[in-house]
Amino acid sequence: MSRRRVVVTGIGLVSPVGIGAEASWQALVAGRSGVGPITQFDASTFPTRIAAEVKGFEPGDFMDRKEARRNDRFIQFALAAADMAMRDSGLDMAREDAERVGCIVGAGIGGLGTIEETARVFAEKGVRKISPFFIPSLIINLAPGQISLRYGMKGPNFSPVSACATGNHSIGDAMMYIERGMADVIVAGGCESTVTPLAIGGFCAARALSERNDAPAQACRPYDKDRDGFVAGEGAGILILEEYEHARARGARIYAELCGYGASADAYHVTSPAPEGEGGQRAMRMALRDAGLAPEAVGYVNTHGTSTPQGDVAECQAINKVFGAHAQARGGLVVSSTKSMTGHLLGAAGGAEAVISILAMTHGVVPPTINVDSQDPECQLDVVPNVAREKKLEVVMSNSFGFGGTNAVLVFKKV
Repeated sequence: MSRRRVVVTGIGLVSPVGIGAEASWQALVAGRSGVGPITQFDASTFPTRIAAEVKGFEPGDFMDRKEARRNDRFIQFALAAADMAMRDSGLDMAREDAERVGCIVGAGIGGLGTIEETARVFAEKGVRKISPFFIPSLIINLAPGQISLRYGMKGPNFSPVSACATGNHSIGDAMMYIERGMADVIVAGGCESTVTPLAIGGFCAARALSERNDAPAQACRPYDKDRDGFVAGEGAGILILEEYEHARARGARIYAELCGYGASADAYHVTSPAPEGEGGQRAMRMALRDAGLAPEAVGYVNTHGTSTPQGDVAECQAINKVFGAHAQARGGLVVSSTKSMTGHLLGAAGGAEAVISILAMTHGVVPPTINVDSQDPECQLDVVPNVAREKKLEVVMSNSFGFGGTNAVLVFKKV
């Protein structure tokens, strides 16, 4: 069976720097941070009191009040991003075979906010006050479930759950379904909303978060020698993936071809990366093999780049191992971490950064890594410090690595 080509025909993004792909892109190119004091709960006693929250999100812009009330914020984000992506793609479900259209959207944690609030209600008022929508509101696979219900999509429908690699795994798995002829169109990506007391408290306990509370916009600083941890974020990133001939037949605009997918496990440690990012190396090499491309073909890598002391070094070492001289050549490979502005969207990171990587290729502009005041000498790469850069791009890569040593890498190219 010949391998079918997979292209991107729609994008949707809800991020801490903007509602919508265009608003987010303009903020990223301008180097604007979405990090600020936490507003969703009282964090005054927490070691970390900052996060990258989505601002100005109105569920009513994307769903009625009843639907909004019945769904946790992470599902609301997924529905909003899917709505944007579907509109962008011009896909008309009335003209499609519903059984050939699927939805694969994951999250890393799911409806933790709903769990926390319901636990409070239960403790104060008893079992009879638990909402009948409690379970459907928190389960991760209700994100793609609600999307499929809205549009009548009857194809493959499920949620990968792989911590911070979730979005990339969702997109990569969707790619394989289309390649094998099991679907023609799949809505794919990630969503997350866990700026909650337990989540922030848990990450604080793990000493994973930046404590630069007095300078939120400077807190997330990948590759800078003074970085002190990541900044938690929230949002959703959704792609419409489509079989190439199917997209052409309906006259769809094609953003890019999704041509490579790699996945691996470190099998090393629960939270720390393997030495020299060995697992990430294998995922990147697998993605390049899958795409049939040499490392020198890649012009830009949107890195995982979380601003943690160990993670940033390991990823830079991995990229240098995989790309060799191309990673150090003048005019060669450039990399950046847009998490420096969006914070770490956890399960939504891969979906959001896939959208950003595609827009970088579309516009010929690499968004910067902000807050690089003194680059760590152990992070020897061109990280596009502080200012966006024009660069013609034919192939881009997006990395996502998660707790548990899980790694997922995507490669996109111009069509």
